[in-house]
Amino acid sequence: MLGIDLSGKRAFIAGVADDGGFGFAIAKALAQAGASVTVGTWPPAMGIFETLLERGKIADSLLLPDGTSMAFERVYPLDAAFDTLDDAPPEIREHKRYRDRGDFSIEGLVNRLVADFGETPLDIVVHSLANGPEVRHHLLDTSRQGYLDAISVSAYSNLAMIRAFGPLMRDGGNFLSLTFMAGERAIPGYGGGMSTAKAALESDTRTLAYEAGRRWGVRVNTISAGPYASRAASAIGFINTMLNYYRTYSPLPRDLEAVQVGTTAVFLTSPLASAITGSTVYVDNGYHAMGMAVPQDDET
Repeated sequence: MLGIDLSGKRAFIAGVADDGGFGFAIAKALAQAGASVTVGTWPPAMGIFETLLERGKIADSLLLPDGTSMAFERVYPLDAAFDTLDDAPPEIREHKRYRDRGDFSIEGLVNRLVADFGETPLDIVVHSLANGPEVRHHLLDTSRQGYLDAISVSAYSNLAMIRAFGPLMRDGGNFLSLTFMAGERAIPGYGGGMSTAKAALESDTRTLAYEAGRRWGVRVNTISAGPYASRAASAIGFINTMLNYYRTYSPLPRDLEAVQVGTTAVFLTSPLASAITGSTVYVDNGYHAMGMAVPQDDET
């Protein structure tokens, strides 16, 4: 039987702060395949996440099909807006939710990983980060700073992580990120520069696959997932409209499940996908393939 066994592999997933969303689903699927999992959490959300873990509030979500529970090797503080701690302004470094976390920059994370696990500690890196402070604004009404902030965390941080973690990767290592159809087509309501950030993320995936592949022998791919009502996505404000639209007009008229993104991530980060790099892989019930709306009376 052809299967996926990631035993002995270590994955780092940036952007896990609760048991909802694609980052957690990917973590759980990788753990089910045998990988050990470490995560990076935004410092302002880290205390709540640690409390959820310590008090067993998400114990049911951590259960794997074999009856065991997923346990994170480490939960690191990470604010991927900063390449080094010196890049963070004093008001951030001194904020009560940051100051006791140590070095929360990308460089700080690299140093912690090497200290904890050695010079080449990683096989898989997943970028599950996005931030658009003005996501509810029309693109035309987005400020310069809001636009740049969206690109910084949602796209540039992926480049920065690949540059920083590339030397830490073992043979066969690979990087994976998450994108959305708004990078290719207009999605009214998904504003604040986030559509631009997703377009940049997808373009960078192709270029970084070439550059990082030649430099370190790693693979770089991205998953374009359909809408999903995670806590973060719900903040956009029209997630139910998106869900209904995709369900109505997709070839497979059903809601997307986070586990479907998780299992696709396992495949893409496994040896079975060893020749796949520079690709945008759609996990959206086929919505991306449609060129016109489905007539409402069409039941075939």
